[in-house]
Amino acid sequence: MSKYDIIVLGSGPGGYVTAIRASQLGFKTAIIEKENLGGVCLNWGCIPTKALLKSAQVFEYLKHAEDYGLSVKEADKDFGKVVERSRGVADGMSKGVQFLMKKNKIDVIEGFGKLKAGKKVDVDGTEYTADHIIIATGARSRELPNLPQDGKKVIGYREAMTLKTQPKSMIVVGSGAIGVEFSNFYNSMGTDVTIVEFLPNLVPLEDEEISKQFERIFKKSGIKVMTNSSVESVDTSGKKVKATVKTRKGEEVLEADVVLSAVGIASNIENIGLEDVGIVTDKGKIMVNDWYQTNIPGYYAIGDVVPGPALAHVASAEGITCVEKIAGMHVEPIDYGNIPGCTYTSPEIASVGMTEAQAKEAGYDLKVGKFPFSASGKASAAGTKDGFVKVIFDAKYGEWLGCHMIGAGVTDMIAEAVVARKLETTGHEVLKAIHPHPTMSEAVMEAVADAYGEVIHL
Repeated sequence: MSKYDIIVLGSGPGGYVTAIRASQLGFKTAIIEKENLGGVCLNWGCIPTKALLKSAQVFEYLKHAEDYGLSVKEADKDFGKVVERSRGVADGMSKGVQFLMKKNKIDVIEGFGKLKAGKKVDVDGTEYTADHIIIATGARSRELPNLPQDGKKVIGYREAMTLKTQPKSMIVVGSGAIGVEFSNFYNSMGTDVTIVEFLPNLVPLEDEEISKQFERIFKKSGIKVMTNSSVESVDTSGKKVKATVKTRKGEEVLEADVVLSAVGIASNIENIGLEDVGIVTDKGKIMVNDWYQTNIPGYYAIGDVVPGPALAHVASAEGITCVEKIAGMHVEPIDYGNIPGCTYTSPEIASVGMTEAQAKEAGYDLKVGKFPFSASGKASAAGTKDGFVKVIFDAKYGEWLGCHMIGAGVTDMIAEAVVARKLETTGHEVLKAIHPHPTMSEAVMEAVADAYGEVIHL
């Protein structure tokens, strides 16, 4: 039986980052993976979808080359090669994680790991033991009873990433990040896309003004949007799939080549031995404390299997916090109120902190500022004038309560707000921090200036 200080179950962005930090801290570390190093994020999620979206963006540039004074005779795409490029990017990233495992002297154990009592993990019949076992098994596409996935006509994100041929029509159920990113990609490629969203707005977790602007842009691009609607059933017996959609006006039957179910994720906690060990779960999540300890000493959990935002960067941060606490370091609990969320559509969406509605509900007296990219010199020069930056401050103390952006490149810009909020920066301090010109990021400063009645370029 091999003995380790730390065993990590799962090698996604939570698991492999956790293993590397553990190794850096001097722990003898092993990582168990049943499929590909890098998990869903590197192989089937974050990275390959961005490769697809980049191809879509380049294609859009080619189609609108005349807007930039350029001439492209016939812009066309090879759907198979677009998918092939995406898979190549994913493979490269997975190989990069393999290199990091070797570099950090982490043992990679291939197979399906099952927890056992006594701080043990069984991997396909071989037992391993450790002082600390960290569960990082991630999540998968959630299936609804009335929307069963067959992998052909009703698909999840994995199949959407690797379709052999481009569908002429697609119904996307759900308008979270996964739903709208695939809608954006397939629409750009020329597929007729319809989004069905149960709630009143697309990207419903975002600030309402962001959601409304986003919906206008999507509709302008040719995507059909059905909000306050739900798919009640699907019929896959014919050549095409028929979806019965319940709307405020009654039921409607939509027909398409394929339906993409993007209704969220489900944690991978089944059949990994939680019951055998006695680890407590609730509503499909493993219960942990601030340091990711379960109710059973020596067993920990991070990432999509615990409550909180199911985001790669959150899983990584949780894993680092977990092992640093095990090492006896002084660490702070993660501030879940300062987690950035990003959606990589065109235009992008990025946000952190409270929405305006949440801040009002919390009882704050607000200063709210907005700056449209239509007034930005850099955005005008780039031809990316859609969108705006919105900032929300507490009027009494100047605390930065929330920041919400929609526009080109905003997923790179949101970090300014995250760091400023971490440092408890006030609105006046942001205002007096000189931002470079011409950049998209100076829209943040201008939005803050608008909140304080000092905006220059609006």
